[in-house]
Amino acid sequence: MQDKLQKKEDLSFDEFKKQVLEDYKIAVTSRECSLLGRREVLTGKAKFGIFGDGKEVPQLAWAKSFRNGDFRSGYYRDQTFMMAIGELTIEQFFAGLYANTNLEDEPMSGGRQMGGHFMTHSLNEDGSWKNLTEQKNSSADISPTAGQMPRLLGLAQASKIYRNVDGIDSEKFSNNGNEIAWGTIGNASTSEGHFWETFNAAGVLQVPMVINVWDDDYGISVHARHQTTKENISEILKGFQKENDTNGYKILVVKGWDYPALIETYEKAEKIAREQHVPVLIHVVEVTQPQGHSTSGSHERYKTDERLQWEREHDCNTKMREWMISNGFCTEEELVELEKSIKKEVRDGKKAAWTAFGKTAKSENRTVVKLLTDLANSSENKNFIASLVKELKENDEPIKSVILSTARKALRYVRGEESDAKKKLIQWIKEFRARTQPDYSSHLWSEYDGKATNIEALEPTYDEDAEDVDARVILRDNFDKIFETRPETLIFGEDAGEIGDVNQGLEGLQEKYGKLRVADTGIREATILGQGIGMSLRGLRPIAEIQYLDYLLYALQIMSDDLATTAYRSKGKQKSPLIVRTRGHRLEGIWHSGSPMGGILNLIRGVNVLVPRNMTKAAGFYNTMLESDEPALIIECLNGYRLKEKKPNNLGEFKTPVGKVETIREGSDLTIVSYGSTLRIIEQAAKDLQEVDIDVEIIDCQSLVPFDLNHDIVKSLEKTNRLLVVDEDVPGGASAYILQQILEEQNGYKSLDSQPQTLTAKAHRPAYGTDGDYFSKPSAEDVFEKVYAILREFKPEDYPKLM
Repeated sequence: MQDKLQKKEDLSFDEFKKQVLEDYKIAVTSRECSLLGRREVLTGKAKFGIFGDGKEVPQLAWAKSFRNGDFRSGYYRDQTFMMAIGELTIEQFFAGLYANTNLEDEPMSGGRQMGGHFMTHSLNEDGSWKNLTEQKNSSADISPTAGQMPRLLGLAQASKIYRNVDGIDSEKFSNNGNEIAWGTIGNASTSEGHFWETFNAAGVLQVPMVINVWDDDYGISVHARHQTTKENISEILKGFQKENDTNGYKILVVKGWDYPALIETYEKAEKIAREQHVPVLIHVVEVTQPQGHSTSGSHERYKTDERLQWEREHDCNTKMREWMISNGFCTEEELVELEKSIKKEVRDGKKAAWTAFGKTAKSENRTVVKLLTDLANSSENKNFIASLVKELKENDEPIKSVILSTARKALRYVRGEESDAKKKLIQWIKEFRARTQPDYSSHLWSEYDGKATNIEALEPTYDEDAEDVDARVILRDNFDKIFETRPETLIFGEDAGEIGDVNQGLEGLQEKYGKLRVADTGIREATILGQGIGMSLRGLRPIAEIQYLDYLLYALQIMSDDLATTAYRSKGKQKSPLIVRTRGHRLEGIWHSGSPMGGILNLIRGVNVLVPRNMTKAAGFYNTMLESDEPALIIECLNGYRLKEKKPNNLGEFKTPVGKVETIREGSDLTIVSYGSTLRIIEQAAKDLQEVDIDVEIIDCQSLVPFDLNHDIVKSLEKTNRLLVVDEDVPGGASAYILQQILEEQNGYKSLDSQPQTLTAKAHRPAYGTDGDYFSKPSAEDVFEKVYAILREFKPEDYPKLM
């Protein structure tokens, strides 16, 4: 398709007719894919289907206004659009339905997401950026309703940054900020908070964003009267309408079956957003959903006969067909012939996709049949193994999991035998798993040079007369160096701009670098994350600030479902190297000193979780991650900003290593492992323990995900033979994770002479005040008594009972 579609007035009738017929062909092709796709699910060849039927004609109109460099942030109804921009073929549609793991066959996720989830490839084979201005772009979809909205905001904001910030190398990412970020959402999903938060933020920021709302009156089986006030999203959003002297939106409403009006509406929306950087809402009404929500149910169960009849009459493809005939573009006979040929093309494409999907499994099935036959002939349990061979031979459509499962079961029958056949089967199992597992497990972390653990550490250096300064000064001056040398970096969050954050770690930097690079935001954590994700997908290096660790819970769904899975769900074809800055651990009260680390650790695998004990370490982590192509969460110690630290002379350069622990006190009797603010309490307890002849070794985790890649903790245990994990999270939180890493991943249990133990906060949130902190979280006395008890168990004669 041409990047710049010619306007109707510039075309002859025959040329316009050709375009209309091409559009109709795409619409019918997409509909046939949906219809045949549903049948593939019902026959069991595919697991689940959710399709874009009923949205074809609006998406054709949208595609005409979508230019190279633009980005889509959509959901699982947009297959027609992807076909219209040339990024989805019939074979690829069905490859996604079958979960083909070959990215060449299934470029939308390599089988990792169910069908209907789309993306384009932003990265070359080596992980470097493609030129995004030379292609039409789609960020990788996620399923959670409205989860695509926060990212949309960041994709749009990137254009504003590129248009207004000097010095950024934008060659591969932007043409003067002329790109639009286009979002799609179902009408029912506009009930979600993520929609409202994004909608409001974009109106404030005035970014080139267009939101398409496909309105078919239902959310699964629930009618709009239960979803939306007045049953009309554009009606209740009128207060956001932009006036001459205000920010806000342009709101457009158009019928989903009116082909010419749709084209005109999208041309208008494009002009407003692209030229003026004003966001637009297009409310596409009277849309239908011919097959219902998904293959999980039938819409005949909840729609009346009258509604179903109305949907048949107002089906967008039917209406477009009527319009084409009435305007002389083609005859009934011509369309019947065209539709017949499209049906055959879709059937052929489906067949080709199924053949490609089963090719590897069928080949491996033949191999395993031969291996098991040989095994049976050499075994005392021939009959049992022969039954497995029979099962494989009778399976006309084998899948990889069944083949491997059968091969592994066969080993049970020869567990006491030795033969060449058994050795060959074991070898096949090992090789097949090694070849196949990456198709399902690769790219949770970067597999390119920019992997965080590849960044070499560089120690801070100091002048002989280095001054002791408030630790926040080290952060501030390090950020200053970052912004001075890296024009693509920016930071934003609540109170981050004008006052330089609540702890003055950004003091004076907005005045120096401007309101776009050091920016205040509203109180809206989910879209702060979304801004960062979207901008990082377009080559910027954002730092999104969540004011306190506890507040991360507002953004955790976006961080978990979107940020943490970007590389994984795109099989390494997109990256989002966002840094999330926050502060936490001990301070005062329930909502400012919680440490929900266990939940965070388990929900955001794919994001580096970094827990520096002081601001020099924190600054080093920012420097490290800005050289990486992976995302990170950096948690600064909330009670450490006013403590004194020596100021390094290589600010902006020194780097704290990711995945490496640091021994901050050597000892021989017991190893204490912890992180963050609690280490200062442990260090005090260590001095007290020394007075009773107990010598503890203290290890700072520094990085929780990834964790101690060099297994230095085990080396410590080989010396001390005892382990205590101290954590201010709840019992069974981060301490359980740390123990699992040490005991299971590192086999640390082999070096222990005593039961490994944990010392954690109480199960409740911390109470307010100094006393609340003392009675809620581990104190120096708690650490002393815990260590003392462990040593007393070993040598009760040397350590008399305390109480």
